[in-house]
Amino acid sequence: MSHASEAATDPATATDPATATDPATATDTVSQTTESATWDVVAVAAHPDDLEIICGGTLALLVRQGYRVCMIDLTTGEPTPRGSEAIRASEAEAARLALGVQRRICLRLPNRELMDDLPARYALATELRRLRPRLLLACAGHTPAASPDHLQALRLIEAARFYAQLTKWDDRFANTPPHRIPHLVYAVMPFEPEQRHWQGQVVIDISSTFEQKLAAIRAYESQFDAERFEKLRHFVTAESASAGAACGFAYGERFALPQPVGGLDLVQVIEGSKDRSTAARVQQPGQSHLPFG
Repeated sequence: MSHASEAATDPATATDPATATDPATATDTVSQTTESATWDVVAVAAHPDDLEIICGGTLALLVRQGYRVCMIDLTTGEPTPRGSEAIRASEAEAARLALGVQRRICLRLPNRELMDDLPARYALATELRRLRPRLLLACAGHTPAASPDHLQALRLIEAARFYAQLTKWDDRFANTPPHRIPHLVYAVMPFEPEQRHWQGQVVIDISSTFEQKLAAIRAYESQFDAERFEKLRHFVTAESASAGAACGFAYGERFALPQPVGGLDLVQVIEGSKDRSTAARVQQPGQSHLPFG
């Protein structure tokens, strides 16, 4: 049984945030709406607001580009010193709408006690088998000064991706069929205590969706009052500007890959597409670009 709650743009499948804590209602909604669906991108993080802060601009951009995107929160984010489950569910729905993302699911795993254990692996892998994404986006972070849930979430996401493809184990995943997720991408938290040497990295231009990102973060009023939001807005703006500047973008978000970027056509890999209108808008030094390379 999946203990997931879900929000979707289709009124017939939307979950009222006030009833999102009812596992029986939520499980029925999920099983009816996602069993036969396939999704381009599924993004997973420990808490509501994690994805918005780390990669909200990219999620909004993916939707604009025509991709089907689903967000998964592993926990409700509660308890915290602020808010309640009902409030957090309402805020998460408002943030989803701000980004334009088509669906959001909450697995309702225990906040503060999130662990990469077998029940959690089964729960997340079951949703991945239902959603059948092409790309899995994992919020990646080791935050010793913040919640240990973040590091556990990363390990859990990696394990659930593997479990989602396993055969002869369907009874552990609500009898859903196996699904192999071709691509894993890490949405990198910018405040880790060490520097990682990723096999591959990419920066996505979020200049056109940066304000949507801020609006989605602002939806979490219980967590970020005016003073706290201003501090977070400053940090997010600075980080996004720094990430984007290296590629000539006003704002960017950093992503990492577990393997190097490969390709058959060097020019296409560098320019982004043979159709120049869709190429990454990387400016060259001497053409309004800061001389970083």
